[in-house]
Order: sequence, then structure tokens, then C-alpha cells
Amino acid sequence: MRVPLAFLLLAAGAAGCADTGVERSSDSSAARAVLRAVAKTEDAPSLRYRMTGRLPEDGRVRADGVVGTAPRVAAVKQSGLSGDNRGEFEMRLVDRVLYQRMGKQQVHGRHWAGFGPRARFLSGSGLKMDTSAIRDQTGRNPAREAAFLAAADDVRRVGGEKVAGTATTHYAGTATLDTVRAWLKDRGNGPGRGQTTLKMYQGMGVDELTIDVWVGSDDRVKQHRTRGFGRHGELDLTVVLRDFGKPVSVQAPPAGDTVDLSRPARKGRG
Repeated sequence: MRVPLAFLLLAAGAAGCADTGVERSSDSSAARAVLRAVAKTEDAPSLRYRMTGRLPEDGRVRADGVVGTAPRVAAVKQSGLSGDNRGEFEMRLVDRVLYQRMGKQQVHGRHWAGFGPRARFLSGSGLKMDTSAIRDQTGRNPAREAAFLAAADDVRRVGGEKVAGTATTHYAGTATLDTVRAWLKDRGNGPGRGQTTLKMYQGMGVDELTIDVWVGSDDRVKQHRTRGFGRHGELDLTVVLRDFGKPVSVQAPPAGDTVDLSRPARKGRG
């Protein structure tokens, strides 16, 4: 199952790490403000978001998504806007079942593939499947990676700015992957929370992240941006979050246009 890199809503950066003389992020008021905003944003019962930017392997990309917790649903549609990855890619999570659509491509004559309610299973052809990472990324609140800013030694309050017409406070800083990894370990985060993102950055050849986070007066993350350079060029993604707590609806794709890969293949299907 090939998943476009940008779908994972990751960005990474490399920038100089000057000695600013500010206190360590774990003790700073700026870091505490960012962590408080991430926690409150992740607690939102629903939200919508848009990711735009550039990744070296996918070129220019855009993704629009929605996440809800009661009931737990999620959907994200990504568009490749340049290079060899032009086209659309979509994921949905409904009733614990993950669905995938790869543009006009078909699986056994159908546009959608379903992976059942379990993350790990044997496909109908006997192939071992593990959808844990993409299931987590589809259903997660996209504010999560903004917390990485709290790991930076130079995290600071930049000042007041407006995002989509809303007044916000801008925070910024830089952090190496090793610093973020150690920070996650110190906080007792398990291997599934944040580590998938770090592995993606590492695979891109990224050593250091440049992170900006904008927090609204409601103490929620309104926007975050991560920039820099990997082995294959520039990375620059911005995620804008909105519509906190508004009703959301995500429907499973039509059963007649979906092949369930978690069930044994029917003879003659194709």
C-alpha cells in the first residue's frame, strides 16, 4: 500500500541553532503556552484543517481533512499539484474501518479499498497487512506535531499576529531530531506517539526542525508550520485548523464500489 508522503501531514526543517541565551524550553512560559494549546486543541470534539506546502518527493501538495471524536470519524483528501504525483488520494475512518482511494486507480474493479476494523490482519490473498501508522495518522488531531516546538532550546514568543483574520500569538524555535526524541522519552511518550513522525523526518535526511506555532485567544492552535531541507530538497508545510466543535459527518464509501481486503478473496473477483 503506497501512501503519498505528504498525506502523513509531516514537514521538517533545517536551520542554524544559535545560542540565544534563553531558558530551556521545558521551563519556559512559551513552551508551557504551546503545550497547553496543543492539549486543548487535541481535546476538541471536532475540527477541520488544511495543509499546504511542498515536499521534496511529492512537490507541491494540499490536503483538506476533518476529525471527530463523538463518534470517532476522520477523512482527509490530498491533492498532488506538481511533479510526478499529480492527482488525488483520500482516506476515511468510519466505525473503526479504514478506507483508501487512490485517484482513478482501481482494486479488483473498484475505486475504494477497505481494511476492516483491525490494524493488523491477513489479506484475502494471505498477505500480512499492518495499517497502524496510516490509521493513526488518519484519525489523529493534526495539532499534535506542534508540541515538538516545546522541545526547542530557543522556543520564544515572537508576538501578536493575525491568522485568517483571527488574533493569535506567534511562537517559534528550532529543535534537532535527537532533542525531540529525548524530550518525548522524558515525557514518557510511548513509541506510537510522535515516533512515527520522527522516523519520517529521519528518512528524509532531516536533522533539525524549524517550527512556528500560532495560538489563538481561546488557547487553541490555529496554525503551525515546519520548514527546512531534507536529502532531496525543500520541505515546507503549513497546517491551518478551524471549526472547533462544529458538527462533522463522514460516510463510508459505497459498498458496491469498495473491496474489503480484510476478507478472503472471492473466486472470480477482479
